[in-house]
Amino acid sequence: MAVEEEPAPTSRGAMRQLHTELCDLLDIRYPILQAGMGIITPYSLTATSPELVAAVSNAGGLGVLGLGLMTPDEIGQQIKKTKQLTSQPFGVDLLFPTLGGVGSLEQLKAQIPREHREFVARLQREFDIPSPQKPVDPQMWINMASPDIAMRQFEVLLEERVPVFVSGLGNPAPVVPRAHAQGMKVMACVGNVKTAVRVAEGGVDAIVAAGWDAGGHGGRTGTFTLIPQVVDAIHPIPVIAAGGIADGRQVAAALMLGAQGVWVGSAFLATTEAPIPQWYKDLIIRADDEGTAKSEYWTGKLMRHFKTPLGAAWETSGLKPLPMPLQGILMWDIVAGALEQGKYEHSGQLIGQGIGMTKGIKSARQVVEELVGGAIQALEIGEGAGRA
Repeated sequence: MAVEEEPAPTSRGAMRQLHTELCDLLDIRYPILQAGMGIITPYSLTATSPELVAAVSNAGGLGVLGLGLMTPDEIGQQIKKTKQLTSQPFGVDLLFPTLGGVGSLEQLKAQIPREHREFVARLQREFDIPSPQKPVDPQMWINMASPDIAMRQFEVLLEERVPVFVSGLGNPAPVVPRAHAQGMKVMACVGNVKTAVRVAEGGVDAIVAAGWDAGGHGGRTGTFTLIPQVVDAIHPIPVIAAGGIADGRQVAAALMLGAQGVWVGSAFLATTEAPIPQWYKDLIIRADDEGTAKSEYWTGKLMRHFKTPLGAAWETSGLKPLPMPLQGILMWDIVAGALEQGKYEHSGQLIGQGIGMTKGIKSARQVVEELVGGAIQALEIGEGAGRA
């Protein structure tokens, strides 16, 4: 039996003001979507959990499991656990790469140039980061890069009849008809207008537009510059704003720019339900508005993360990052070694620019309520100024 809490208290007026067409599409109370986040460490492959996802959905938003780095069996277990905790809609975020034919792990390692391997070995000596004692499984890099594995993962979503599928990477167009055939809604994450138009042509139900501010893989255009351009380009398909959103005023701003909802990641990492280590949460709480950087040095794709000495060293190395998944495989051991030694400042964890507004650890329900309440207040102030 699903365990649920009472809905967050709100007035009828507030419900009207913060109810969009996206809410009707997804059958949710508020247009607050918790991002389906993977975590790039050797020992944990997701920054979401059934507990976090269920808490967000039970509070009236849409919780999303980030499972793109897991095996099909692991994905099924995560979905089943979530169903035990909520009867409300929730989503699953997978990766739909376009690389194709990545080969075996040994074949991938053989493609890493010697100068890159030597540079990482030099970094290990310079920062006194030994090789990890605990073996690390690099299979996740195959999972991330293989279209065949992505399709097997998606089959689990069909078997479990997941309400919402989110493609965090790539174009889900090939699976849209099968998803729609059983009532599943399909969304896709994009980082620019061109990709938004291409993905929209594939029949998705909504698009998450992630700007420069976003943690993890996002676009090169600022969030609040990108959103109205995507809205205009793919109208009437709903757009969900993503990137650095951690405050109700930003939710209101996104809605005023034409978005139908918001995709919030980092703010939900600083919650009691988030399954990330305490040191990760401490980094979030201590960070300021300049605590992040964006580079390709961790995965091979442009990604926002905590600033690190390792990242700074790559910037001055003169070496170009390798394409995904080679760069991730190259960096895997040094990240694992840093974590084992408690040198968390080298971990390069994914995080968005909104962390400067995150002041403490809260419950996921509290985050939803504060986003909703802050948005309503901002919208009411705006209406009052307009009447004046």
